[in-house]
Amino acid sequence: MTAPLAQIGAATLGGLAALGRLVLFTAQTLSHLVRPPFYGREFGAALVQIGFFSLPVVGLTALFTGGALALQIYAGGARFSAEAVVPQIVAIGMVRELGPVLVGLMIAARVTSSIAAEIATMKVTEQIDALVTLSTDPLKYLALPRVLAATLVMPVLVAVGDIIGIFGGYLVGTQRLGFNAAAYLQNTADFLTVTDILSSLVKGAVFGFIAALVGCYYGMHSTRGAMGVGQATKSGVVAAAVLILAANFILTEAFFSA
Repeated sequence: MTAPLAQIGAATLGGLAALGRLVLFTAQTLSHLVRPPFYGREFGAALVQIGFFSLPVVGLTALFTGGALALQIYAGGARFSAEAVVPQIVAIGMVRELGPVLVGLMIAARVTSSIAAEIATMKVTEQIDALVTLSTDPLKYLALPRVLAATLVMPVLVAVGDIIGIFGGYLVGTQRLGFNAAAYLQNTADFLTVTDILSSLVKGAVFGFIAALVGCYYGMHSTRGAMGVGQATKSGVVAAAVLILAANFILTEAFFSA
């Protein structure tokens, strides 16, 4: 009778312990923000890797999502003679939710996996031990530049994704659904508010922080061997995606609960 309860309790305690380790890892990483030395080259490389090289996948994802969203809203609105709301709903849907979340998940798939695999491989090949031998803190040299770069560059990626997503809806609306181009753009601009845009950028920064931090955490805590690298990569992507979705709910509640 007590065996199922014991399993539930063990899983709960294990989850809380993992959450505690992640919180401590976060605090240790952020504590290096105000303490030299600072590794500008690592930070610059992380900016290019996370930001510039993510633009193609972010752009394509947002473009097709915006177009599909316009088609779906038009088809649903036609049931209530509300086809005219397509520009407004595409704009708010992309800026408030779909843009930040999809970009965050794409970054989790691309960046979290890359960071986790890279750092886990460095641990397997004892490169992290070599850094410690050279009196270089692995958190400051490996984790902090990546976390800082992702936090700063993700709002830019989200802004690009929002714009391209709205443009995808614009293309479908004007070329496929018969909307007037000028009226479509005017409705989009009139409907969006500063709060919508601000919430999108804040979500981007938080999602970037989560994606890079989780990748660094699982890379640093991977086990030895090729299996450990694969496990760290898989666990990092899953954890980052779940945390991004959870953070999205919390931030949406904070911005729009009223």
